[in-house]
Amino acid sequence: MVKKEKDNERTISKDVLRAFIKENNLKTAEDVQHALRDIFSGTLQEMLEAEMDQNLGYEKHDDINKQTENRRNGHSKKTVRSEYGDITLDVPRDRDGEFEPLIVKKHQKSVAGIEEQILLLYAKGVSTREIQDHLQRLYGIEVSPTLISNVTNKIMPLIKEWQNRPLPNIYAVVFMDAIHFNVRQDGQIIKKAAYMSVGIDLEGRKDVLGIWIGEHESAKFWLNVLNELKNRGVQDILIICVDNLTGFSEAIAACYPESEVQKCIVHQIRNSIRYVSYKDVKKIVAGLKPIYTAPTEDAAMEELSLFETAWGEKYPLIVRSWRQNWAEIATFFKYPPEIRKIIYTTNTIESYHRQLRKVTKSKSIFPSDEALLKMLYLATQDVLRKWTGRVQNWGLILLQFSVFFPEKVKPHLR
Repeated sequence: MVKKEKDNERTISKDVLRAFIKENNLKTAEDVQHALRDIFSGTLQEMLEAEMDQNLGYEKHDDINKQTENRRNGHSKKTVRSEYGDITLDVPRDRDGEFEPLIVKKHQKSVAGIEEQILLLYAKGVSTREIQDHLQRLYGIEVSPTLISNVTNKIMPLIKEWQNRPLPNIYAVVFMDAIHFNVRQDGQIIKKAAYMSVGIDLEGRKDVLGIWIGEHESAKFWLNVLNELKNRGVQDILIICVDNLTGFSEAIAACYPESEVQKCIVHQIRNSIRYVSYKDVKKIVAGLKPIYTAPTEDAAMEELSLFETAWGEKYPLIVRSWRQNWAEIATFFKYPPEIRKIIYTTNTIESYHRQLRKVTKSKSIFPSDEALLKMLYLATQDVLRKWTGRVQNWGLILLQFSVFFPEKVKPHLR
């Protein structure tokens, strides 16, 4: 009985295939290619319309279920490459301009297969369950968690290659900071640090130099990161911007002894108010501002003395911390405003971290270090695609660097 049912299934499949050949008058391989292209194009078109239905919350002409002022606003032509040749699609538009299709993204010139769709959704922080539901709801495609894992695992060689790629031999500024995630390990939930480094080269272009997963944030691990950067070709860094992690400066000195260190002002302020009474926080923050906004280091020292007079007795640890870290807090005072703006905080890497947090916020726990690394890598590639230009006023900034670091910078000037 089972064999008969299977034979019927095969017969039906053959009948459908024969009807398809007859209907399309297929006689050559080229005829088959054209017919498949038409089917593929039509399928994509219906998928785009289905995405628009979901985006608006109602189907075309279904005014009864319409619960939004937004509505369809015609189509725009788009030609994309596919396995079957170039195809032209009519991409739906909405009046508010909010619709961004996933199956064929804006500026996408090649139609991705299901694997790339999975990677796209994974890179946006979509959970495995949500990826399954999305593909089933919109496209009628059933995928298992194992398939999703297997697809995302295919990028591990790409991550390894990216993580080990050669780097320029000198960077103007390198920012180093870590963010923390919960990761399952040996049946326990452990807080892991994702160490990251962002560099600005002498062309004024930003790049993420690498991502490393480790337990806790420690100066010892950062030393390993610095040594790896050196092994990948980075022989010199003019200024390294870091948080206030104990031992970080010593790790930098061991690997890049000639680099200047700038400790992040924002991190210093956060550390200052950690043990401050809630009612005093705003006053303390206001009292610290004249220090780091002073025009010169001498003026900043005077402001620190005034702060100590006002708050030193009640909060001696704050004053002690600023004085102990002063040599590396005050680095930026020697530079012009254009360089100061870049280095006195780690905002460059913090903004990158904000993009990563948007993607990872739905993940309270990662099943493994590898799963965390895959998501951070894919999200990073999205960020890097947007980093197309140079740092603002880079021509002027590079000239300023050439004055402060003539032997290091001038050989690279054109």
